[in-house]
Amino acid sequence: MQKGEVVSLKGLREKKYCQVLCYPRCEPEDLGRRLTELERLKVNAVEFTGEKRVFEVPVLGKGCVGIVVVAYTSLGRAALKIRRVDADRKGMFHEGEMLKRANAVKVGPQLLEVSENFLLMEFIEGIHLPQWIESLWGSDVQSRFRMVLHNVFEQCYRLDEAGLDHGELSNAPKHILVDADDQPFLVDFETASTNRKVSNVTSVCQYLFFRSQVAEKVKIKLGKIDEKELIKTLRTYKRERTREKFEKILKKCRLQE
Repeated sequence: MQKGEVVSLKGLREKKYCQVLCYPRCEPEDLGRRLTELERLKVNAVEFTGEKRVFEVPVLGKGCVGIVVVAYTSLGRAALKIRRVDADRKGMFHEGEMLKRANAVKVGPQLLEVSENFLLMEFIEGIHLPQWIESLWGSDVQSRFRMVLHNVFEQCYRLDEAGLDHGELSNAPKHILVDADDQPFLVDFETASTNRKVSNVTSVCQYLFFRSQVAEKVKIKLGKIDEKELIKTLRTYKRERTREKFEKILKKCRLQE
């Protein structure tokens, strides 16, 4: 990823940047409070880079709840999720708690700090899974592909075991990042919950093997699978969520011998 424009906290008062910090409308009081929050979080500067745009300013991501940018702290670069002024939630604490619980089972980017309007976390320099699949080449493509998907399934199983449902994995083109070392990360826990029935393994399986554009790419890389048998195995896992039943899913998906 190319380095973007790095702007100090003082520079964020400039109109085009404060509109990102207080998207979609920047009021002086909101801006002042948010700059004070960033100081408490020990953020020194913000870097504007990425494929998305907010008022023509490049950012890493833009969603219904927040804008994601690169932040500079005493520990180096980090990912900073900024709560939108018009977001349908009062703060970032729920998402921070969900990410903390995911981290406890070695899932997701590492949570660094959380405040009312910001979530500071490990910066993952990677690409979304569909783009990663497109980028694969070389003689070891299939082994790399199996390894990454196996890792994704293992992370989903750990979330299931922890009782934490991600909530967005049945349609996950933007929720799985893969870095340069072929390490996948599940991201964006804003709709995660510990109060509903977990379905991480079954949801990611549906995304990767059924009803999505990426499913066709997966079949090309792995070869044809028996969809009816896989569906039966998924139903069995939903009734009895054990390691044995989980490994049967891996075998049906051709991710384990």
